[in-house]
Parts: sequence; structure tokens; C-alpha cells
Amino acid sequence: MSFAASSVGSGARSTRRAFEFGRTYVVRPKGKHQATIVWLHGLGDNGSSWSQLLETLPLPNIKWICPTAPTQPISIFGGFPSTAWFDVGDLSEDAPDDLEGLDASATHVANLLSTEPADIKLGVGGFSMGAATALYSATCFTVGKYGNGSPYPANLCAAVGLSGWLPCAKTLSNKLQGVDEATRRAQTFPVLLCHGQGDDVVPYKFGEKSSKCLSSTGFQDVTFKDYNGLGHYTIPEEMDEVCSWLTTKLGLEGNAA
Repeated sequence: MSFAASSVGSGARSTRRAFEFGRTYVVRPKGKHQATIVWLHGLGDNGSSWSQLLETLPLPNIKWICPTAPTQPISIFGGFPSTAWFDVGDLSEDAPDDLEGLDASATHVANLLSTEPADIKLGVGGFSMGAATALYSATCFTVGKYGNGSPYPANLCAAVGLSGWLPCAKTLSNKLQGVDEATRRAQTFPVLLCHGQGDDVVPYKFGEKSSKCLSSTGFQDVTFKDYNGLGHYTIPEEMDEVCSWLTTKLGLEGNAA
């Protein structure tokens, strides 16, 4: 599936980029279908590896959709192509956000959720760059529109970010200010952030600051879990936390279904 986005406020990128998304892997619910979550992989990965892990979780009521990011030139790799949800330069607080890429991937996520039945709760989650894209999607939902101003269509119920960060953090408060509906959505929208203190790829402080930014801009249901000694990967203890949090926040029936 391809999606072409016009450049937004980027003098350096006047040409339109075409985004060719890769294969999507689906894990069907083993019990009564109550929720569907799009789960986004990290830089250089694909949807297959995470689908295999998610399939092992004791969450019989969740359908997992694991797409694969487009292959595109990545600035942090000197332009070498890799699967990525958006372009990333150096990981610093002053690094510019690739709004065009973020909007394209957030649109892809919303499209994947658009055919789910009306009574199914929708969520988004991911790891590393996938977590960043999931959190960006959550902010698009609360604000009600993408970064380019187009209306955001999906009715999200929860977001999970592992070892990631919040894109466009500096402009979030401005987007939420004075919009009653956005403020109300932010107050009730649940977010789970998990981060390893030993992360040498996406520093722990990025996760911690992302959590504080969400809380300070009006998100009142943010859970931040840190793991001593954990690097840039996941562990069973962390996935147990994800399972229990999702079961509670989405009101899942669990194995009784």
C-alpha cells in the first residue's frame, strides 16, 4: 500500500515522498474479540518478529495488526535505506521531526483500524521508533487532526510505548490549548510508557521526559514504568506489565471469554 504525502513546512523537501508500506501480519484473537491493536516495530525490523511475540501473550481478546514500515533513506545511517516509520537524524531534543513521514505512518495505522467493527476497542502500540509513531498517533487522536491539519478518523482507546519517545513534544501543549474536546480526550486517554534505565539507543531520559510532557499537557492517565538494567529490548516482566495494563484499561474479559 502506498501513501503519498505532500511536504509540510519543509523547504529542504519540496518533492513529495511516496511511502510503500510492507507486509502486514495479523494475530487473530483466540477468544472473544474485544479489542484490536496496531503494533509498530522498531527501526530496521518488520511486522513478523513482533507478531510472533504478541501471539504468545495471554491476551485472548485482542487482535494484533503488525504492519511493516516503508523502506526509506535514513539520515542517521547517512542515507542508507532501512525500514522506518519516519526519517530520523540524531536523537536529540532539538532534532527536527519528520512530520511528513509521521503523518504518513499515522495515516497507515488509522487505515488499518478503519475496517474494525464499531464495538471493538482500538489501540496502538510499539517499540522504539514504533513507540514514537504510536504516541504520535495518540496525540493526533486527542487533537483531532494530523500534523498537516487533516482530520484524524480513528477512535483510539489506549496507547503503549516501549523504549520510545514522544515526537513533536514541544508543540503539543499549543495544539491542545483552547480546544475543549481535545482537552477532554487527553484527560481520559490512557498511555503506558516503559523504558529501560540501561537503554543505550533511545536514552532513558527520553522516555522519562515524554511521560512528563504528556502529564504536563493534560494527559491524566499516564503510567511510566522503568526497568533497572534493561537495555534497548523487551523482557517478560515488561510484557507482563503490558498485558495487565491492557486488560484493565480496555476492560478485557481475559481467559474466561
